[in-house]
Amino acid sequence: MKVVAFNGSPKKEGNTYHAIKLVADELESQGIEVEIVHVGNKAIRGCMACGACYKSKDEQCIMKDDEVNSYIQLMKEADGVILGSPVYFSAVAGTMKSFLDRAFYVSSANGNLLRHKVGASVVAVRRSGGVPAFNQLNNYLNYAEMMVPSSNYWNVIHGSKPGDALQDEEGMQIMRILGKNMAYMMKLMDTKEAKELKPDQEKKVAMSFIR
Repeated sequence: MKVVAFNGSPKKEGNTYHAIKLVADELESQGIEVEIVHVGNKAIRGCMACGACYKSKDEQCIMKDDEVNSYIQLMKEADGVILGSPVYFSAVAGTMKSFLDRAFYVSSANGNLLRHKVGASVVAVRRSGGVPAFNQLNNYLNYAEMMVPSSNYWNVIHGSKPGDALQDEEGMQIMRILGKNMAYMMKLMDTKEAKELKPDQEKKVAMSFIR
């Protein structure tokens, strides 16, 4: 089994990376491969709401001058996904959000490519805004009908300078437990029984209240 993790921080090995790595270490200790992809240092523009991905159904965003389409395929091929972001103004970092808006829109347009994969979110923050950013990341996972493991608190770790998060003992425990629970859920989802009990996918009902 494999997990792909997306580091939404501009810093390659800042506190967001350390949060992801703590989760990854637990997954790898149980034989699950983890690939960490650095997204936060890329030039990725937001979704244009053009609807081209719904028309083409080719699992591609029409904007092909960045890495988003390759990231979509990494998620499609993985068994699990980790979304990691720093917090600057009480929200997910801008580049990470641009990537997620486009990737999850393409997934939805193509029959929900991420349905029933195991997905987790982690957030690194100096002081405030961690929970709002955590909730934002979880909105993507919930919309995609992904299976979301929990920890013993919200998945937020604290630190200012790169590496400070490794002094947050509670945050480190949160990430370790998340890794253990994610591995546990992935193994359950991979059983014959789970696959046989998988519910049928329903067609999305879209309703507008503006008449």
